[in-house]
Amino acid sequence: MNKANEIRNNVSSNYANAVEQTRKAGCCSAPAPGTVLTTLAGYKPEKLLSLPPDAVQSSFGCGNPVALADIREGDTVLDLGAGAGIDLLLAAQRCGPKGKVIGVDMTPAMLERARANAAAAGFENIELRQGIIEALPIESDSIDLLISNCVINLSPEKDKVFSEILRVLRPGGRFSISDIVAEPMPEWIREDQLLYSACIAGAIPEQDYLEGLHQAGLTEVQVSERLSYDAQQLSGLLDSTAGGACCCGPTPLPSEQVERISAALAGRVASVRVTGSKPKPLQKSI
Repeated sequence: MNKANEIRNNVSSNYANAVEQTRKAGCCSAPAPGTVLTTLAGYKPEKLLSLPPDAVQSSFGCGNPVALADIREGDTVLDLGAGAGIDLLLAAQRCGPKGKVIGVDMTPAMLERARANAAAAGFENIELRQGIIEALPIESDSIDLLISNCVINLSPEKDKVFSEILRVLRPGGRFSISDIVAEPMPEWIREDQLLYSACIAGAIPEQDYLEGLHQAGLTEVQVSERLSYDAQQLSGLLDSTAGGACCCGPTPLPSEQVERISAALAGRVASVRVTGSKPKPLQKSI
Protein backbone atom coordinates (compact mmCIF):
# COMPACT_ATOMS: atom_id res chain seq x y z
CA MET A 1 0.00 0.00 0.00
CA ASN A 2 1.41 3.41 -0.95
CA LYS A 3 1.56 6.24 1.54
CA ALA A 4 -1.37 8.18 0.05
CA ASN A 5 -3.68 5.17 0.33
CA GLU A 6 -2.42 4.46 3.83
CA ILE A 7 -3.31 8.00 4.91
CA ARG A 8 -6.77 7.74 3.31
CA ASN A 9 -7.43 4.41 5.02
CA ASN A 10 -6.36 5.79 8.39
CA VAL A 11 -8.55 8.87 7.99
CA SER A 12 -11.55 6.81 6.87
CA SER A 13 -11.13 4.43 9.81
CA ASN A 14 -10.78 7.29 12.28
CA TYR A 15 -13.91 9.02 11.01
CA ALA A 16 -15.91 5.80 11.00
CA ASN A 17 -14.96 5.42 14.66
CA ALA A 18 -15.71 9.07 15.37
CA VAL A 19 -19.17 9.03 13.85
CA GLU A 20 -19.98 5.84 15.76
CA GLN A 21 -19.02 7.60 18.98
CA THR A 22 -21.70 10.24 18.40
CA ARG A 23 -24.18 7.49 19.30
CA LYS A 24 -22.54 7.46 22.71
CA ALA A 25 -21.28 10.16 25.07
CA GLY A 26 -17.68 9.96 23.84
CA CYS A 27 -15.39 11.56 21.29
CA CYS A 28 -16.82 14.36 19.23
CA SER A 29 -20.24 14.04 20.81
CA ALA A 30 -23.07 16.48 20.42
CA PRO A 31 -21.70 19.68 18.87
CA ALA A 32 -25.13 21.24 19.27
CA PRO A 33 -25.97 24.89 18.53
CA GLY A 34 -23.85 27.21 20.65
CA THR A 35 -20.88 24.88 21.22
CA VAL A 36 -17.27 25.64 20.25
CA LEU A 37 -17.59 23.85 16.94
CA THR A 38 -20.79 25.35 15.61
CA THR A 39 -19.92 28.83 16.90
CA LEU A 40 -16.50 28.92 15.28
CA ALA A 41 -17.84 27.27 12.13
CA GLY A 42 -20.34 30.08 11.63
CA TYR A 43 -23.59 28.11 11.66
CA LYS A 44 -26.60 30.04 12.89
CA PRO A 45 -28.38 28.14 15.69
CA GLU A 46 -31.80 28.72 14.17
CA LYS A 47 -30.66 27.05 10.93
CA LEU A 48 -29.32 24.02 12.79
CA LEU A 49 -32.52 23.58 14.79
CA SER A 50 -34.36 22.83 11.54
CA LEU A 51 -32.06 19.86 10.79
CA PRO A 52 -32.10 16.30 12.13
CA PRO A 53 -30.08 16.28 15.39
CA ASP A 54 -27.76 13.54 14.11
CA ALA A 55 -26.64 15.69 11.17
CA VAL A 56 -25.50 18.35 13.64
CA GLN A 57 -24.08 15.96 16.22
CA SER A 58 -22.03 14.13 13.58
CA SER A 59 -20.60 17.28 11.97
CA PHE A 60 -16.81 17.53 12.02
CA GLY A 61 -16.41 20.66 9.90
CA CYS A 62 -14.48 23.89 10.42
CA GLY A 63 -16.73 26.35 8.61
CA ASN A 64 -20.03 26.91 6.86
CA PRO A 65 -19.37 26.76 3.10
CA VAL A 66 -23.07 27.15 2.32
CA ALA A 67 -23.59 30.49 4.08
CA LEU A 68 -22.20 32.76 1.37
CA ALA A 69 -22.15 30.29 -1.49
CA ASP A 70 -24.85 32.02 -3.56
CA ILE A 71 -26.79 28.80 -4.14
CA ARG A 72 -29.41 29.37 -6.80
CA GLU A 73 -32.70 27.58 -7.28
CA GLY A 74 -32.17 24.68 -9.66
CA ASP A 75 -28.40 24.44 -9.09
CA THR A 76 -26.59 21.11 -9.12
CA VAL A 77 -24.39 21.21 -6.02
CA LEU A 78 -21.53 18.85 -5.14
CA ASP A 79 -20.28 18.39 -1.57
CA LEU A 80 -16.76 16.94 -1.28
CA GLY A 81 -16.54 14.80 1.84
CA ALA A 82 -20.21 15.03 2.69
CA GLY A 83 -19.89 13.37 6.09
CA ALA A 84 -23.17 12.97 7.95
CA GLY A 85 -24.83 15.55 5.72
CA ILE A 86 -25.14 18.90 7.53
CA ASP A 87 -24.07 20.91 4.47
CA LEU A 88 -25.98 18.65 2.09
CA LEU A 89 -29.20 19.46 3.94
CA LEU A 90 -28.53 23.21 4.05
CA ALA A 91 -27.70 23.21 0.33
CA ALA A 92 -30.78 21.14 -0.53
CA GLN A 93 -32.98 23.70 1.22
CA ARG A 94 -31.56 26.47 -0.95
CA CYS A 95 -31.38 24.84 -4.40
CA GLY A 96 -34.96 23.63 -4.05
CA PRO A 97 -36.76 20.65 -5.59
CA LYS A 98 -35.65 21.69 -9.09
CA GLY A 99 -32.03 21.45 -7.99
CA LYS A 100 -29.89 18.54 -6.88
CA VAL A 101 -27.21 18.01 -4.25
CA ILE A 102 -24.64 15.23 -4.66
CA GLY A 103 -22.49 14.19 -1.72
CA VAL A 104 -19.27 12.21 -2.13
CA ASP A 105 -17.57 10.48 0.79
CA MET A 106 -15.11 7.59 1.03
CA THR A 107 -16.39 6.28 4.37
CA PRO A 108 -19.42 3.94 4.22
CA ALA A 109 -20.46 4.80 7.78
CA MET A 110 -20.66 8.48 6.85
CA LEU A 111 -22.72 7.74 3.73
CA GLU A 112 -25.12 5.63 5.78
CA ARG A 113 -25.64 8.47 8.25
CA ALA A 114 -26.03 11.06 5.49
CA ARG A 115 -28.69 8.97 3.72
CA ALA A 116 -30.56 8.51 6.98
CA ASN A 117 -30.42 12.23 7.75
CA ALA A 118 -31.58 13.18 4.25
CA ALA A 119 -34.53 10.80 4.62
CA ALA A 120 -35.33 12.14 8.10
CA ALA A 121 -35.34 15.69 6.73
CA GLY A 122 -37.62 14.66 3.86
CA PHE A 123 -35.28 15.72 1.05
CA GLU A 124 -35.62 13.89 -2.25
CA ASN A 125 -33.05 16.01 -4.13
CA ILE A 126 -29.98 14.53 -2.39
CA GLU A 127 -27.82 11.75 -3.84
CA LEU A 128 -24.87 10.08 -2.07
CA ARG A 129 -21.95 8.45 -3.89
CA GLN A 130 -18.96 6.60 -2.46
CA GLY A 131 -15.57 7.69 -3.75
CA ILE A 132 -12.40 9.61 -3.05
CA ILE A 133 -12.08 13.32 -3.73
CA GLU A 134 -8.89 12.77 -5.75
CA ALA A 135 -10.91 10.79 -8.33
CA LEU A 136 -14.50 11.95 -8.08
CA PRO A 137 -17.33 9.68 -9.34
CA ILE A 138 -18.82 12.72 -11.06
CA GLU A 139 -19.31 13.57 -14.72
CA SER A 140 -17.12 16.32 -16.17
CA ASP A 141 -18.64 19.80 -16.61
CA SER A 142 -21.76 18.85 -14.62
CA ILE A 143 -21.64 20.88 -11.39
CA ASP A 144 -22.88 24.45 -10.87
CA LEU A 145 -21.49 24.85 -7.37
CA LEU A 146 -18.94 22.80 -5.43
CA ILE A 147 -18.75 23.03 -1.64
CA SER A 148 -16.49 21.33 0.90
CA ASN A 149 -16.10 21.59 4.65
CA CYS A 150 -12.77 20.81 6.33
CA VAL A 151 -11.97 17.89 4.01
CA ILE A 152 -9.32 18.86 1.44
CA ASN A 153 -6.75 19.35 4.22
CA LEU A 154 -7.11 15.60 4.85
CA SER A 155 -6.10 14.68 1.30
CA PRO A 156 -2.54 13.42 0.77
CA GLU A 157 -2.81 14.46 -2.91
CA LYS A 158 -4.27 17.96 -2.87
CA ASP A 159 -3.11 18.77 -6.41
CA LYS A 160 -5.35 15.97 -7.70
CA VAL A 161 -8.30 17.35 -5.73
CA PHE A 162 -7.81 20.81 -7.21
CA SER A 163 -7.67 19.31 -10.72
CA GLU A 164 -10.87 17.35 -10.05
CA ILE A 165 -12.63 20.53 -8.95
CA LEU A 166 -11.80 22.07 -12.32
CA ARG A 167 -12.92 18.95 -14.20
CA VAL A 168 -16.36 18.54 -12.64
CA LEU A 169 -17.42 22.20 -12.62
CA ARG A 170 -19.35 23.55 -15.56
CA PRO A 171 -17.70 26.49 -17.34
CA GLY A 172 -18.58 29.43 -15.09
CA GLY A 173 -19.27 27.06 -12.18
CA ARG A 174 -18.31 28.22 -8.70
CA PHE A 175 -16.80 26.76 -5.55
CA SER A 176 -17.05 27.67 -1.87
CA ILE A 177 -14.63 25.75 0.34
CA SER A 178 -14.18 25.98 4.11
CA ASP A 179 -10.91 24.45 5.22
CA ILE A 180 -8.00 24.55 7.63
CA VAL A 181 -4.70 26.12 6.56
CA ALA A 182 -1.53 26.34 8.62
CA GLU A 183 1.90 27.84 8.46
CA PRO A 184 4.81 25.34 8.55
CA MET A 185 4.59 23.34 11.74
CA PRO A 186 6.95 21.20 13.82
CA GLU A 187 7.81 17.75 12.48
CA TRP A 188 6.37 16.04 15.57
CA ILE A 189 2.96 17.47 14.68
CA ARG A 190 3.12 16.72 10.94
CA GLU A 191 4.04 13.07 11.56
CA ASP A 192 1.23 12.39 14.06
CA GLN A 193 -1.48 10.34 12.32
CA LEU A 194 -4.10 11.24 14.91
CA LEU A 195 -3.42 14.93 14.30
CA TYR A 196 -3.77 14.28 10.57
CA SER A 197 -7.33 13.09 11.16
CA ALA A 198 -7.78 16.08 13.47
CA CYS A 199 -7.43 18.38 10.42
CA ILE A 200 -4.10 19.75 11.69
CA ALA A 201 -1.10 17.74 10.42
CA GLY A 202 -2.25 17.69 6.78
CA ALA A 203 -2.99 21.42 6.55
CA ILE A 204 -0.81 23.48 4.19
CA PRO A 205 -0.03 27.21 4.13
CA GLU A 206 -2.77 29.48 2.80
CA GLN A 207 -0.61 30.73 -0.06
CA ASP A 208 0.15 27.16 -1.19
CA TYR A 209 -3.57 26.34 -1.07
CA LEU A 210 -4.48 29.30 -3.26
CA GLU A 211 -1.61 28.63 -5.64
CA GLY A 212 -2.71 25.01 -6.02
CA LEU A 213 -6.17 26.12 -7.11
CA HIS A 214 -4.66 28.65 -9.54
CA GLN A 215 -2.31 26.06 -11.02
CA ALA A 216 -5.23 23.70 -11.59
CA GLY A 217 -6.77 26.37 -13.85
CA LEU A 218 -9.38 27.86 -11.52
CA THR A 219 -9.92 31.62 -11.48
CA GLU A 220 -11.15 34.41 -9.20
CA VAL A 221 -9.60 32.47 -6.31
CA GLN A 222 -9.75 34.43 -3.08
CA VAL A 223 -10.12 34.07 0.67
CA SER A 224 -13.47 35.61 1.55
CA GLU A 225 -13.32 34.80 5.29
CA ARG A 226 -10.53 33.96 7.70
CA LEU A 227 -10.48 33.03 11.38
CA SER A 228 -7.03 32.62 12.91
CA TYR A 229 -7.15 30.38 15.98
CA ASP A 230 -5.56 31.42 19.26
CA ALA A 231 -4.46 28.83 21.82
CA GLN A 232 -7.83 28.76 23.59
CA GLN A 233 -9.76 28.23 20.37
CA LEU A 234 -7.36 25.49 19.24
CA SER A 235 -7.77 23.79 22.57
CA GLY A 236 -11.55 23.91 22.20
CA LEU A 237 -11.37 22.41 18.73
CA LEU A 238 -9.01 19.60 19.74
CA ASP A 239 -10.49 18.75 23.13
CA SER A 240 -13.16 16.21 22.23
CA THR A 241 -14.06 15.77 25.89
CA ALA A 242 -15.58 19.26 25.73
CA GLY A 243 -17.94 18.19 22.93
CA GLY A 244 -16.53 20.72 20.52
CA ALA A 245 -13.86 18.90 18.55
CA CYS A 246 -13.62 19.88 14.91
CA CYS A 247 -12.36 16.54 13.71
CA CYS A 248 -11.04 13.64 15.68
CA GLY A 249 -9.71 10.14 15.73
CA PRO A 250 -10.83 7.05 17.60
CA THR A 251 -9.62 8.23 21.02
CA PRO A 252 -9.55 11.62 22.74
CA LEU A 253 -6.25 13.48 22.85
CA PRO A 254 -4.68 13.69 26.31
CA SER A 255 -5.17 17.13 27.85
CA GLU A 256 -1.40 17.63 28.13
CA GLN A 257 -1.03 17.00 24.39
CA VAL A 258 -3.89 19.38 23.58
CA GLU A 259 -2.17 22.12 25.59
CA ARG A 260 1.20 21.47 23.95
CA ILE A 261 -0.23 21.53 20.42
CA SER A 262 -2.35 24.61 21.11
CA ALA A 263 0.64 26.53 22.47
CA ALA A 264 2.85 25.50 19.53
CA LEU A 265 0.31 26.44 16.85
CA ALA A 266 -1.44 29.50 18.33
CA GLY A 267 -1.88 32.06 15.58
CA ARG A 268 -0.45 29.69 12.95
CA VAL A 269 -3.65 27.80 12.10
CA ALA A 270 -6.73 29.32 10.52
CA SER A 271 -10.11 28.36 9.15
CA VAL A 272 -10.64 30.00 5.77
CA ARG A 273 -13.41 30.19 3.20
CA VAL A 274 -11.96 30.05 -0.30
CA THR A 275 -14.11 30.93 -3.30
CA GLY A 276 -13.53 30.99 -7.04
CA SER A 277 -14.80 29.67 -10.35
CA LYS A 278 -14.03 27.71 -13.49
CA PRO A 279 -13.35 30.05 -16.40
CA LYS A 280 -15.79 30.24 -19.27
CA PRO A 281 -14.47 29.56 -22.78
CA LEU A 282 -13.26 32.64 -24.56
CA GLN A 283 -15.71 33.87 -27.16
CA LYS A 284 -14.29 34.11 -30.64
CA SER A 285 -14.31 37.61 -32.04
CA ILE A 286 -16.08 38.13 -35.32
